[in-house]
Amino acid sequence: MSQQVSSCSIPCNLCGGKEVAILSNRSRSGKPLQTVICRACGLVWSDPRPYEARQFYEEEYRLAYKQTYSPRPKHVLRAGKVALSRFEKIAQLLSCRKTVLDVGTGGGEFAYLLQALGHSVSGVEPNRGYADHSIRNYGLNVQVGFVQDAAFQPESFDVVTIWHVLEHTEDPGHVLALLRSWLKVDGMLVVEVPNVESTCQSPKNTFHEAHLYNFNVVSLRRLAKKHGMHEAWHLISRDGGNITMFFTPSQPPLEGPCETVIPGNYEWVSRIVRGHSNVRRHLTPLPYLRAWQRLHRSLMERRETAGATSGKALLDQLYAPQLRSCSVSQT
Repeated sequence: MSQQVSSCSIPCNLCGGKEVAILSNRSRSGKPLQTVICRACGLVWSDPRPYEARQFYEEEYRLAYKQTYSPRPKHVLRAGKVALSRFEKIAQLLSCRKTVLDVGTGGGEFAYLLQALGHSVSGVEPNRGYADHSIRNYGLNVQVGFVQDAAFQPESFDVVTIWHVLEHTEDPGHVLALLRSWLKVDGMLVVEVPNVESTCQSPKNTFHEAHLYNFNVVSLRRLAKKHGMHEAWHLISRDGGNITMFFTPSQPPLEGPCETVIPGNYEWVSRIVRGHSNVRRHLTPLPYLRAWQRLHRSLMERRETAGATSGKALLDQLYAPQLRSCSVSQT
């Protein structure tokens, strides 16, 4: 069973509860990292915080996970392919020219694709190296800084996307409320986060320092509802590792903690996390498929980046088929 602790230093971001249980004491790096789960609603977070968030994301995050301050050709190519897959998920929202905000623009590959397709795109990125790369190489309109500090007028955007960023924020509820304020009344917010119910990764890789919060479908839906967002639909990746959720700003915020309690979610998430083992995982094809995919990707990246003159040239070549097949009306 999960170990109960009497209190936590950080109240639950969803229901405000302080009664938690410990899910894990280690990060995927093997370093100490206490991950707790709220007994009232099942939200999962790191308590205490493993680092000072602003310094980490401004200066250390990309170096820690990419070993570089600005993207190398293989990173650009990899992110470009991810950008194409993300566009497929939201293509139905972009049939005509839209104003789009991409939160956590990174190296700018996704925003550059949308801009090339004719959309008016703005971005926010806290890491100076990656933000400068996107501005300099792709001519993107990117505010360098944290989303909490960004300056946009209310109801400015038709579509707001936040891909694998919400889990990194210190107050995801506040971020959702802020993004809601920037959406037009008929706009759409697209949020993608890792799925805490996922068993496609090694059990020791479930939690790590960069992810301050961990969601499942139920907790993400309820957190958004608390801040005035209604789920239109959601997708779960084929391997179960990611949740992509689509929200409209059509619900009034919830009032009071009773409406944010999620009966049974604590037990459900705890059971999945505790039951995830290497033995069970290796009885499925997932670890072998992922190993093959990593090897194949590495070989393809070497071939595709050989002789590349710039990241932009790589993206232009990669995006060319999509640009030929998909143009948007300027109305």
